[in-house]
Amino acid sequence: MTELAHLGLYGLGTMGSALALNILDNGFALHVANRQEAVTTAFAEEAGPLAEKLTTHKDLAAMAKDMPAPRAIILMIPAGKPVEDTIIALCDMLEPGDTIIDAGNSDFHDTRRRTEFVEAKGLTFIGMGVSGGEEGARHGPSIMVGGTPQAWTGIRPVIMAIAAKFENEPCADHLGPDGAGHFVKTVHNGIEYADMQMIAETYGMMRYGQGLAPAEIGKRFEEWDSGALTAYLMEITGKVLQATDTQTGVPAVDVILDRAGQKGTGRWTLIEALRLGQSASAIEAAVASRSWSSEKETRVAGEEILGGSRGSVDLQDADYKDALLAARIIAYAQGFRLLAAASEEYNWNLDFARIAEIWRAGCIIRSALLDDISAAFRGDMPHGQLIFAPFFAERLKETLPALRRVVSAAALGGHPIPALSSALSFVDTFGMARGTTDLIQAQRDFFGMHGFERIGGDAGQHGPWWE
Repeated sequence: MTELAHLGLYGLGTMGSALALNILDNGFALHVANRQEAVTTAFAEEAGPLAEKLTTHKDLAAMAKDMPAPRAIILMIPAGKPVEDTIIALCDMLEPGDTIIDAGNSDFHDTRRRTEFVEAKGLTFIGMGVSGGEEGARHGPSIMVGGTPQAWTGIRPVIMAIAAKFENEPCADHLGPDGAGHFVKTVHNGIEYADMQMIAETYGMMRYGQGLAPAEIGKRFEEWDSGALTAYLMEITGKVLQATDTQTGVPAVDVILDRAGQKGTGRWTLIEALRLGQSASAIEAAVASRSWSSEKETRVAGEEILGGSRGSVDLQDADYKDALLAARIIAYAQGFRLLAAASEEYNWNLDFARIAEIWRAGCIIRSALLDDISAAFRGDMPHGQLIFAPFFAERLKETLPALRRVVSAAALGGHPIPALSSALSFVDTFGMARGTTDLIQAQRDFFGMHGFERIGGDAGQHGPWWE
């Protein structure tokens, strides 16, 4: 049996300190260090009684030197060059049998490369996706682990203890080798982008198409946060929209500049989708919307030049509710299609049912649908498509009419809803046996002699365009 690793954590920022307190709170001893020693000292004071199991060090080198073997050091520092430089430095400080754990939002390609580099030094490496923000890190995040199996065995008791629990089952697991954990976290974040965008689009139609106040809309989201739509993002949306700005007394959402930020994981999801020959259109729409939002001055000018205006819409609450449910199912389906493509490409053998279970608590996209998704992957899944699973096919048949009404009303009223409309186009495409790509193939053959596959015949055929 692999010996339980002695644990260290480097990087005591917001997430690092929260995760460290979680580890201590669960009864595990922990060594910590930070680039600035004063931060380490302050953390020890913050830990209070939990500091009994805490050992502080002036810097990373001192921590690596003083820790007993076998050592596992969690890096909670910014992705990119800081992680790269620290891994290179640690490889000279550690010994065979020790483990480096990157728990940041690293690009999974970097994780795959680093795994090879670290293992060549006789060490083991883990890329660990952690979702749930500061609150999750402190009280139980969803944890997606990828990397060397023997390294996972050495830290498994700690990870399972600190993870969020769903019906007493830890929302954490080892999902595959090298970059599997970080890739699953990337797709999680892509689905998160789509879900947030679809919720925002629904809010926009209710606000500007029906004239409802933010607090009224917030109450509706609060009511919808039950049954199939129960989700963390629904819960917080209800709270956000009912909040009042303490300085002005107006709805808090009205004092926020409509310019959204992003840290890159949404873009990574799209890049990988394209590389793998997939299209996560709802996620793409969400990323595009954030990019467009950054061009505030252009949008202000555009409203004046193009005469942009949003007309009224005539929709029922049930329309919005069902449309959101349909679109959320489709966003999850696109995410899992991407996971399946990557699993095949990189020989990860991902367990999609288990991934859904890991996301049931602790993470940002936790929702009631994940239990049903897990069950679908363990049951009948025609052609491996989530939207074809009997449970979800029935839900879509029930809710797609509402999504059509919402998309139609938005188009006629001039309300931009790129994520909701992309979701509808996706499911409509997979609901039609014959599409329109026959014409595209004919065009390609006409201008480039690319050839096409004849129905019931061979590939490499050409049309009569020049006869």
